[in-house]
Amino acid sequence: MAANLQQQRSINLQLRREVEIERMPVSEACSLMMKYMLEHEEEDCLLSGFTQKVNPFREKSSCSIL
Repeated sequence: MAANLQQQRSINLQLRREVEIERMPVSEACSLMMKYMLEHEEEDCLLSGFTQKVNPFREKSSCSIL
């Protein structure tokens, strides 16, 4: 019984914390994300690709001495 009471208090405390979270409509959040993505699309390597100097996945040159 004490464990159940402690669990209910924990849930109550969590719900009190969540009430104070600032919320916004999904449509507004989506429009803000789209605006951010459009403003930063030049920096996105998935859209523009890597330059040869900055590409972290390019093969490293190895020594060819035998």
